[in-house]
Amino acid sequence: MKTLAFLLSLFAAGAGPAFASTLADWTFETTTPASAGPFAPEIGSGAARGSHAGAAVYSSPAGNGSSHSFSSTLWAVGDYYQFQVSTVGFSDLNISWDQTSSNTGPRDFKLLYSVDGATFTQFTTYSVLANASPNNVWSSGTPHPEFGFSYDLSSLPVLDNQSAVYFRLQDVDTVSANGGTVGTAGTDRVDNFIVTADVIPEPSAYAFAAGLGCLACALWRRRAAIGAV
Repeated sequence: MKTLAFLLSLFAAGAGPAFASTLADWTFETTTPASAGPFAPEIGSGAARGSHAGAAVYSSPAGNGSSHSFSSTLWAVGDYYQFQVSTVGFSDLNISWDQTSSNTGPRDFKLLYSVDGATFTQFTTYSVLANASPNNVWSSGTPHPEFGFSYDLSSLPVLDNQSAVYFRLQDVDTVSANGGTVGTAGTDRVDNFIVTADVIPEPSAYAFAAGLGCLACALWRRRAAIGAV
C-alpha cells in the first residue's frame, strides 16, 4: 500500500501545475527614458519603445511609487507604447502595468498583441485616470493601485512559445483624461510593465508522469483483484 501511495505522490508531482516566471519587467529606473527607445527591461529581456506621428518629447518623470516612468507628449490617435518579449519555452501569459495621463493627455487606449510586429489584434480597450486632483498623483513615494491594469492572456495560445511577442498600448481617440480634448502638451506615462508566464514542461516530464500514472493504476488493479479473491 505504501508503494502505491508513493507512486501516486510522484505522479501528482510530475503532473503538477507550472509556476509563473517573470519574462520582463520595465521599471525605467535605470533606463530613465529621454527618447523613443528602445529600452531593455530592468528584469528579463526585451525592448520597449514609443511611437508618435509627431515630434513627441520623451522623458522619465516620477513613476507610480518609484523615481521614474516612461512619458511622452504630443499624442494623436494611433500613437502607442510597445513592449516586445520572447516567450520561447513559456505559455499562459499575464501582463500588468501602471498608466496615467495629465489632464490634457489621452484617456482612452486599446491593448493590442502581435507575434510578427506587423499584424496586431485588439485584446481590449481601457481608460486611464488623470494624474491630478481629485485623483492621487504619481510620486516616488506611495504607489497607488487604482492606476494599475492587469490581464490574463492564457486564452491566447498564439502567444505561447514565440520568438517575439509584441504588446501595444495605443491611443484610440482625442478625448483627454479630464474629459476634454487632448492637447499638444498633454502627457501620458507608463510604469512597471511586467510580463509573466508559465514554464512549458519538457516532453520527458510528461512521459515520466504518464508512466507513473500507468504503473500506479496497474498496481491498484492488481490489489483490487487480489482483494476480490
